[in-house]
Amino acid sequence: PSTPKKEPKTAEPTSTAAKKPFGERTETRVQMSRMRLRIAERLKDAQNTAAMLTTFNEIDMSTIMAVRSKYKDAFLEKHGVKLGFMSAFVAASAKGLMAHPQVNGQIDGKEIVYHDYADISVAVATPTGLVTPVLRNTESMSFHEIEAEIAALGRKARDGKIAIEDMLGGTFTISNGGVYGSLMGTPILNPPQTAILGMHGIFKRPVAVGDSIEIRPMMYVALTYDHRLIDGSDAVLFLRKIKSGVEDPTTLLLDL
Repeated sequence: PSTPKKEPKTAEPTSTAAKKPFGERTETRVQMSRMRLRIAERLKDAQNTAAMLTTFNEIDMSTIMAVRSKYKDAFLEKHGVKLGFMSAFVAASAKGLMAHPQVNGQIDGKEIVYHDYADISVAVATPTGLVTPVLRNTESMSFHEIEAEIAALGRKARDGKIAIEDMLGGTFTISNGGVYGSLMGTPILNPPQTAILGMHGIFKRPVAVGDSIEIRPMMYVALTYDHRLIDGSDAVLFLRKIKSGVEDPTTLLLDL
């Protein structure tokens, strides 16, 4: 009698994971750039020196968004730059700094230095780190001048052409984490400045408008300040000044 043929054995599937030792991982160690080291040093100095406190508010962006939507094309055609929200925040901050000189001041040893101008640093993210180029004399700048200067400084920063002179001498800083979708945060002071405004993302939320509930585009804003120089009342009133200016840009145009 013939013997039955044996079926050929099929190869068992091999696991790629089985070939790799369990838990094998790698690490990469790189040298910190000079800019990153300097940023870390300045931020830590601010924490160690200033008595930092943060106050918050929220801004209804409905009006400024409507203005932007209505005039953005005409603005671009006439001035050659896009109309964004930063011009309103810079203009409102400049008005607030002129009305609240403590927020626009700085501590120098045992003296307080007050500035009669508003040089606002605007935080810009670059591949090598965060830089803060300065807009000079914003208290006398128009919306299109602010937008043009921000665009020019942003290009220089991203192209790595920003100079030290572009980042010196600011009296106040605006940081916009909203471009990354941040809901809320507490910015750290940019010494020797004594205050910094943190902008955040715009999100639709139900809010009370009169006696009714409406869905409005809202933004949380945060003001971190040095309590050694700025009292809580000044910080709150300053932030309310920014809120009123952005919610009703007419007050900025009429210098109210």
